[in-house]
Amino acid sequence: MDKQGMQQNLHLAQALLKNCLEEVRVVLLQHQLHENEVEDYLEPIVQLLNRVDLWRNPSDGLAIFLDSEAGLQYYQIPLPFETQTFVASHFYLKPLLPLYQNDGLYYLLELSRDYVKLFKASRYHFEDLYVEDFAPKRLEEAIGFDYKPKMLQFRSGQNIGGAGLFHGHGEGKDDNKKELVKFFREVDKGVKKTIENQNAPLLLACTDYLYSFYKQTSSYKNVYDQHLGGDPEFKVKTSLHQDSWNLIEPYFKKIESDMILKFKELYHTQKTSYETGNILSAALNGIVDTLFIENEKDIFGTFDLKTNRVIIDKSKNISNTSLTNLAAIETFRQGGKVFLLSAEDMPVKNSNLNAIFRY
Repeated sequence: MDKQGMQQNLHLAQALLKNCLEEVRVVLLQHQLHENEVEDYLEPIVQLLNRVDLWRNPSDGLAIFLDSEAGLQYYQIPLPFETQTFVASHFYLKPLLPLYQNDGLYYLLELSRDYVKLFKASRYHFEDLYVEDFAPKRLEEAIGFDYKPKMLQFRSGQNIGGAGLFHGHGEGKDDNKKELVKFFREVDKGVKKTIENQNAPLLLACTDYLYSFYKQTSSYKNVYDQHLGGDPEFKVKTSLHQDSWNLIEPYFKKIESDMILKFKELYHTQKTSYETGNILSAALNGIVDTLFIENEKDIFGTFDLKTNRVIIDKSKNISNTSLTNLAAIETFRQGGKVFLLSAEDMPVKNSNLNAIFRY
C-alpha cells in the first residue's frame, strides 16, 4: 500500500486491489465455477474497496485472506512486499515470514535515575512490557524515599578561620555508587523476570556513565555492547524504535552471515542440501534447522511425501502449489529458521532452496 497523500487521493491503492480481484476472478473461472458463484465468493473483498478508514490510514503492506469456511481476514502490516495473488487450497504465507523470523527480537531498556521502561522490540514491532510491575521506577524506590544526595555536607561550627566545615565528599561519592548498584540490581531482577527469551540481546538507552555501570552490575548474559546515549525519557518512541533498530541490526545481520558460513562449512556433508525434494521431505518431517530461500522466485509444482517425488512446473497452475511456500511454512512451524535472500546471497547459487539439517 502507498502512504503518499497524493496517491491516496488518486485511489491508486484501491485500483491495485481491483486489478488483483480481476486476476483472482480469472483463475476461479478456470476452476469451472459459475460467474455468480465467483462474484458472491469475492464480495467480502469488494466491500473493502469502500472501507474509507482502511485507505485513509494505510500501512506499508496489506495481506488479504479469503476462505470459503473461515471467511475474510485482512491485516495491515508494517512490511512492504510485491503485489501478488495466489489461489489454492491453502494460504500463501512466505512473504509474511520476515515479520517473525528476519526482523530480529531484542529488548530495549530505557534507564535513568528516575525513569525505567522496558520494550520488546524487533524491526516491525515495539511493545511496552511494563517492567515497573517487577522493578523500581526510580532510584528512591530501591534505596528508600528518605534518600538525599550526599555530594557535599555542611556542618556548622568554628575553625581557626571562623568558617563552617565541609566534609563527606568522598563518602558521598561512594554512597552514590552503592545506591546505583542497589538500584540497578533491583532493576536487573525485574528485567530478567519480565524478559521471555533470555538469549535475546538487551539494548540500553541511557547516558554513557549509567550504561557502563549497569553493564557491570547486570547478571543478564546478553547486554548489547553498544547503547543509545542521552536521557531516554524525553525521546519520541517512534524515533527511539528506529534508532534502536539501526544500532542493533548488524547483530542480526551477523547471525544470517554466520548461518551462511555454517552451510558452506558443512557443504560436503549430509547435513546440508540444495535439492528441492530432499529439503521438502526434511521440512515436512521437522528435520530442517535453517532454510535459505531465494526471495525473488517461487518453485511451483507438486510433491509426494510417500515417495519424495517432486515434479517442478514452469509456472503456477490450478493443480500445483508453491513448493517454496510449503518448505518455508513447514520449517517455521516446526521451529526452524527461515532466511529470505537475494539470488546473489544464496549459499549455493542457481538453487532456490538451501538447507541445513538438524541431524
